[in-house]
Amino acid sequence: MIRFENVGLRYGMGPEILQDLTFQIEQQSFQFLTGPSGAGKTSLIRLLFMSLRPTRGLIKVFNRDLSIIEKQELPKLRRKIGVVFQDFRLLNHLTTYENVALPLRVVGKEESEYRSDVIDLLKWVGLGERMHVLPPVLSGGEKQRAAIARALITRPDVLLADEPTGNVDPPLARRLLRLFIELNKLGTSVVIATHDITLLEQVDARRMVLTDGRLAIFD
Repeated sequence: MIRFENVGLRYGMGPEILQDLTFQIEQQSFQFLTGPSGAGKTSLIRLLFMSLRPTRGLIKVFNRDLSIIEKQELPKLRRKIGVVFQDFRLLNHLTTYENVALPLRVVGKEESEYRSDVIDLLKWVGLGERMHVLPPVLSGGEKQRAAIARALITRPDVLLADEPTGNVDPPLARRLLRLFIELNKLGTSVVIATHDITLLEQVDARRMVLTDGRLAIFD
């Protein structure tokens, strides 16, 4: 689904922060992306989401070469990839329901087409009774689950989660991990960027370890 070949990334004229990355994200796979703070995990997530272009190398997403794809085609490809950001990026003037429904509204769907799906998904992530409140009222864990629901509402082929348990307590972290595992069983490929060792120990999954900008993979 996603393929990197000898990918490098630098910002401006600085040194490469990611070097010679070669790997694939297979269909219906589950993997952790880990490594020390500053290793480049968030930058790699941004490359996977196509919000950054590599300095060199080949990236193919759903068999499309990103170096030659037209800019106007990127939004259509991005809709196949859900992403959960570290800072949630919920809109404070919209309710939980409206935040989760937003990706569907943006592509022109009528509420009658998606209302039941949004409600069912909010119940699935444990926010069925919080759908009509604004984000400032939500706890950190509730905001995290709302962000996850928003990433899932388009039924993406790939889900990218950047430190999804970084702002929650251990019991909620385990609950969120179970959500990701269940989603993977339903057919979505999952990439979780984390430095939480206890999280890694709970799932027998592929580990992609970034150290000093280089990637080692342990299946």
